[in-house]
Amino acid sequence: MADSNGSTDWDERFASGSYPRDPEPSSVLRAYEPSIPNGRALDLATGTGRNAVFLAEAGYDVDALDASREGLRITRERAAERGVADRIETVHADATEYAFPTERYALVTVSFYHTVDRFSDLAAALVDGGYLFVEGHLRSSRSTPSGPSDDRYRFAANELLRAGLGLSVRYYDETTQERPDDRRRATARLLACRAHGPRQSYPEGPTEGDRG
Repeated sequence: MADSNGSTDWDERFASGSYPRDPEPSSVLRAYEPSIPNGRALDLATGTGRNAVFLAEAGYDVDALDASREGLRITRERAAERGVADRIETVHADATEYAFPTERYALVTVSFYHTVDRFSDLAAALVDGGYLFVEGHLRSSRSTPSGPSDDRYRFAANELLRAGLGLSVRYYDETTQERPDDRRRATARLLACRAHGPRQSYPEGPTEGDRG
């Protein structure tokens, strides 16, 4: 969630409670997770552990990476509260510069952190058959107060899809979501697999009710 230049700002946001302490993982990630191979997972820019704690509860061993020490502290605290502290290893690092290991992860997740320039590194970090899940804010012609004010940190139409085409795309959408706080959010979501060949296996997809 934070990079090195903004880590102090994010430390303050996490400490003050202005960012949710216990954010929900994406409904798409929740729906597809049972079909994704077990193993080690990386939650890049974990924030307060949006994906990391969920994946640890699902049985993954998780590397939770962020530049914010406060976010990582909260992630560890939440993991302890859920009884999965032994499944999460926090990594204090700048996601823009971090040297990802190759062929290590069954699953890499990135939520609301703009990192298209690291896609090739994230793909190389997957084992064969491993999955990449990315969700992020979209540029929209409608007002979308939720998310960054600068379009540099939002995906253009189909930008996330094009970035994922080096993998085998399993799911993609671009949607607008109305939120209870009236902060409308435009979001792109991608699930892709490091797989090759004309015949592949496919995970069981979410039902229509799970896609929101």
